[in-house]
Amino acid sequence: MFIDALNWLQNLSVRNALFAFAFYYPLLMAWLWIIGGIWFYLRREWHRPALPAFDHTAPGCSILIPCYNEEQHVTDTIRFALATRYPNIEVIVINDGSTDQTEQIVEELAKQDSRIRIVHLANNQGKAFALRAGALVSKYEYLVCIDGDALLHPYTVHWMMDHLLSGPRVGAVTGNPRIINRSSLLGKIQVGEFSSIIGLIKRAQRTYGRIFTVSGAIAGFRKTALHRVGYWSENIVTEDIDISWRLQLDHWDIRYEAQALCYLYMPETLKGLWSQRLRWAQGGVEVLLKYGKALFHWKSRRFWGVAFEYLLSVGWSYAMLIIFILYFAGLLFDLPEKWYVASILPQVYGLFLGLTCLVQFLVSLWMDRRYDQGRVLRNYIWVIWYPLLYWILSMLTTVVALPKALLKRSKKRARWESPDRGLRV
Repeated sequence: MFIDALNWLQNLSVRNALFAFAFYYPLLMAWLWIIGGIWFYLRREWHRPALPAFDHTAPGCSILIPCYNEEQHVTDTIRFALATRYPNIEVIVINDGSTDQTEQIVEELAKQDSRIRIVHLANNQGKAFALRAGALVSKYEYLVCIDGDALLHPYTVHWMMDHLLSGPRVGAVTGNPRIINRSSLLGKIQVGEFSSIIGLIKRAQRTYGRIFTVSGAIAGFRKTALHRVGYWSENIVTEDIDISWRLQLDHWDIRYEAQALCYLYMPETLKGLWSQRLRWAQGGVEVLLKYGKALFHWKSRRFWGVAFEYLLSVGWSYAMLIIFILYFAGLLFDLPEKWYVASILPQVYGLFLGLTCLVQFLVSLWMDRRYDQGRVLRNYIWVIWYPLLYWILSMLTTVVALPKALLKRSKKRARWESPDRGLRV
């Protein structure tokens, strides 16, 4: 048997090895996500108890809203935050050196409601710095952080506080972002993506151990946990991934709450989508480089699965890139048989992988139907374009992000502007 295995390895061409990895990695992960997601749903969502009840004696919660040039959205964001049904809140708006009318808008709103507090930063310092400034001036132990264009569901704070108050080691809760703009193909695909990919992955990761990242658009935190790990890092382009890793490596628990809804706009142009996904990919690589050594400790073993899967995803992107390069090189030059790629079009294996993706999409969209009044299932037909568009996008952004993260000056403060927030018609 051992000899047979050696002979198989010797006869395995580079081309076949690349194709095997490109096929089996997404296939395996899809079924792990499906099984883990179903387990989470049956245990934690299917028979979810009634809405947590809080009265005027409930611990207070500070809602942090960092804003940079958000004049188009900040009014709605603040009004939705004030409309939360949780009995004891304050809304802290951090104006991160905006150069538009954001400062004037938030000042006018603060005059109308005493629950609004404002922190003005003279210059743009980045989201991580703004969040830290808001956390330091907040009155309460518990924080809910949202983006400057995000719209809170009235009961999101209830569900997050239910987790944060359930045990002393709960350091954070990640919510369930829902996409508002659905006027284009990119928008409709992203509606399905946040349910069939992001929502399912978070359910599965929570089942298997650790969560790769909280949502940057909607997350709740215990201030004690943030203080212990040093708050958000100012030199990582994805502060949400960074704080998630640091909290969990310090043995704080992160929960996922599907009923903690938050509505937001997503890019609907290829340029905006590329900018967003490249930042996400670069942030993942930066965090892995920064905390990779800590993963070798036995006490970090519950995080190994998440980190290993991320490493595989980076390897998959480069494997796909090599397959594309070999295919196009074969059109121009005579390559050896073990390197020659005859076609990149889906064959029988591709069809099987595509069917698995459709099963994954159907299962996860069915789970999320209650959070979107059933409308999410209408986008099932659009999600079939996800592998074609987003797998290629993921491959390209990861390939670009790796050298970009390696060459980045480690102490440079991360500042970025939000991409487009959907088409305006």
